Amino acid sequence: MKRFKAWIAGGLLILALTPGAASATGIELAVGVWNQTPKGEISYKPITGLDNLSIKDNLKYRDENRVFGRVKIDTPLLFPNIYLMATPMEFSETGSKNTTFQFGNKTFAANVPFTSELILDHYDLGLYYGLPGLKTATAGMLNVDLGLDGRVIDFKARLTGQESVSSLTVTASKAVIIPLPMLYLGFQIKPVNWLAAEGEARGLAYGGNHYYDLIGRVKVKPFGPIFAAAGYRYEKVKIDIDDVKADVSFGGPFGEVGVEF
Repeated sequence: MKRFKAWIAGGLLILALTPGAASATGIELAVGVWNQTPKGEISYKPITGLDNLSIKDNLKYRDENRVFGRVKIDTPLLFPNIYLMATPMEFSETGSKNTTFQFGNKTFAANVPFTSELILDHYDLGLYYGLPGLKTATAGMLNVDLGLDGRVIDFKARLTGQESVSSLTVTASKAVIIPLPMLYLGFQIKPVNWLAAEGEARGLAYGGNHYYDLIGRVKVKPFGPIFAAAGYRYEKVKIDIDDVKADVSFGGPFGEVGVEF
């Protein structure tokens, strides 16, 4: 929650300093809850494949419900539109592995329970433009957005368990800030004023690494500027950065409420 409040404060500061934001032609604010289902493997300074930890079988992580927030600012002509989003992601559990394994510079004993924590909070600042003339040509029924998204991942991993040789309790941890430039594609289909279908795609691929984030939602406006939405979000991550290797995915339904002006 502290990280979420810090993002809100930082986002408001960015908006205050961004040209065009003060004369915004439209604002959308939303808060929601995402049911995150983790899958895949992660390792830190692995030597062999035995050092890979399965999120399901070894770390024993389960679904988590996390609050997220987003802000979209439509700006006057020539200025890029602005998209801010914060997505907290945190898992912790007691797990085990039937072989010895290395995590960081520590070697952990086989068949001995260990505790672990994984944090992958990410924060987005997107700048984008609507496809010229499309919204006008379709009488507001269809819009397509293209732009760039800067994502910052606040990665933290910690594992505490029994060292394989000494049998002492040891802890290995890693914290790193990972900046990622991504392409952004969005679309909105609005057949009537009170109903809309929306999609968002963010992606990056380089040197065997990739990161994809896909969002789909159906939005209903029961009255005034207030809306409610339900949808599905899926993230696929394969990275090898700063001794951290991860091939993981996070997916699940979400719901959100918000206002549009």
